[in-house]
Amino acid sequence: SFLLLSLIGQDKFEFCLSVPLILEYEELLLAFKESIGLEEEELQDILNYLCLVGISTKVYFLWRPFLKDSSDDMILELAVAGGCDSIVTYNMKDFKNVEKKFGIKVITPKQFLLEIGEIK
Repeated sequence: SFLLLSLIGQDKFEFCLSVPLILEYEELLLAFKESIGLEEEELQDILNYLCLVGISTKVYFLWRPFLKDSSDDMILELAVAGGCDSIVTYNMKDFKNVEKKFGIKVITPKQFLLEIGEIK
């Protein structure tokens, strides 16, 4: 959600980051840079900004395998380590039982934007 991304750094919410997550973001952004329409330097600026305003979180305990996809497990582990209330994703189906087991809500960007009062 562009609206959600545009709110980063505006004190509307906090988010956690880890080194593996930033490296995955970098890999994906660079792989799709032509379709995104940004130069590599611009993508690096975005990643640097995320690192500046996000909460750097070290993951000491791995819950793997809990979810089907190891990339999703990485997000879950980060959310647990960071004490997050929510995981915001369009990929709801792959995060089944997270709330029940870990007490972390899994919600869509639209649901999150409703919760923080950015849309009605």
